[in-house]
Amino acid sequence: MLDNTDYTPRLKAAYKDTIRAALKEEFGYKNDMQIPRLEKIVLNIGCGRAAVKDSKKAKSAQADLTLIAGQKALTTVAKNSIAGFRVREGMPMGAKVTLRGDRMYEFLDRLITVAMPRIRDFRGVKPSFDGRGNFATGLKEHIVFPEIDFDKVDENWGMDIVIATTAETDAEAKSLLKHFNMPFNA
Repeated sequence: MLDNTDYTPRLKAAYKDTIRAALKEEFGYKNDMQIPRLEKIVLNIGCGRAAVKDSKKAKSAQADLTLIAGQKALTTVAKNSIAGFRVREGMPMGAKVTLRGDRMYEFLDRLITVAMPRIRDFRGVKPSFDGRGNFATGLKEHIVFPEIDFDKVDENWGMDIVIATTAETDAEAKSLLKHFNMPFNA
């Protein structure tokens, strides 16, 4: 899918063609390098208690996240032992993947146009910024992505999605994501 050298993701082309100019006009940037852009998208699935009871659950989460991202996910392990939770240091607890470049734009496109409309009772995402222009949201079920075969899922995982931008303020980052058609509810 991403092997073709003349292929450009739809959102990347939209950013180059229209979004950059709109942001430059909206915020009055003097230099093109001031215009906010997407830096990376980090996806995370934490298995929690399921991984403590069965170590194969973390492998299952890793396989599902690899399918969703289109890139091999890493298994995350516990840093410390916590006796009360029966967690040992080095025990697999979930999976994560960092997307950059074309894969990042492809994932964002699928998230906004395919996955979010499939969420039950979806009324938009709450604007959740960190004060430095990065956006974080979560999904309760990872099965909203079409890559996941619903019949083969052994457990529904929640999923964290962090979108890192080069924006200096939350207003700039929100405007950037709005231009990508992120469905904010407020």
